[in-house]
Amino acid sequence: MWCHRLSHLQSQIRHLLKGGVTHETFQQPNFKSLFSLPIHWHHTSSKSLNCAWQQHEDHFELQYANTVMRFDYVWLRDHCRSASCYNSKTHQRSLDTASVDLWIKPKAIRLDETTLFFTWPDGHVTKYDLDWLVKNSYEGQKQKVIQPRILWNAEVYQQAQVPSVDFQSFLETKEGLKMFLQNFLLYGIAFVENVPATQEHTEKLAERISLIRETIYGKMWYFTSDFSRGDTAYTKLALDRHTDTTYFQEPCGIQVFHCLKHEGTGGRTLLVDGFYAAEQVLQKAPEEFELLSKVPLKHEYIENVGECHNHMIGVGPVLNIYPWNKELYLIR
Repeated sequence: MWCHRLSHLQSQIRHLLKGGVTHETFQQPNFKSLFSLPIHWHHTSSKSLNCAWQQHEDHFELQYANTVMRFDYVWLRDHCRSASCYNSKTHQRSLDTASVDLWIKPKAIRLDETTLFFTWPDGHVTKYDLDWLVKNSYEGQKQKVIQPRILWNAEVYQQAQVPSVDFQSFLETKEGLKMFLQNFLLYGIAFVENVPATQEHTEKLAERISLIRETIYGKMWYFTSDFSRGDTAYTKLALDRHTDTTYFQEPCGIQVFHCLKHEGTGGRTLLVDGFYAAEQVLQKAPEEFELLSKVPLKHEYIENVGECHNHMIGVGPVLNIYPWNKELYLIR
């Protein structure tokens, strides 16, 4: 049937190209017979909202905020925020996920202004704000704004003249803390000046930022070149560019260093922007970047000095990126 129609249409086109005009009525194919299920798009009456949705056999498709999103019905039921399914005080699920039918489908869907209502087979009603769905959809995550950063080398950082924060301002004012955090989030490093040279004041500073993680070295600790621990940092050998705690399952997010006493020469700190280096690899050798971000490596710390006997292993790629927006968030 289709071959005959295409052949007939082709002959008509040839005739038109030759200058002839023929008026003839063509029978339209019955598209409904080609699909087992009808497809209906539901549109909002408000042009400003610009929202439409489509109910498929196994998922719900939503067009809103210039984003096309897909939600499995079981996900929509499991993430219900009603009082019987979700504890809004603890932000924890009350619903037993195992009780949700994997093939569940809503009986009805309706939109009231900016809220979608799903009525399930047992009569339970789930409601979702459209903006919440965008924020929590996989497609919405892809569009999420990446943490602003300033990638730097020595020249860039020197020209930026990033200000340090005074210790008292850092501890006692929101402005001082804000300046420190802005510097840290933008550049990955930040400096606080005029900190008294004691472990107690260093700890006080660290607690102003976040909780302090207990490690095999303790909560807060001194280190000097006495080789009291099986680590190069406890020797007089120079430490070149490196990343710390790669052998932790979750490497440290923020490290605080404070020189309490210095005698003699040497001991300078070398800082490198690993994110800048990673960006250079991405631009110049994307295949190598992909390799470093996908192949997990075993990172080890082996220590047998005095009473310290530790063997720690952390597994993961050198470059860790979020799969939804390809944002680099960790370097081992």
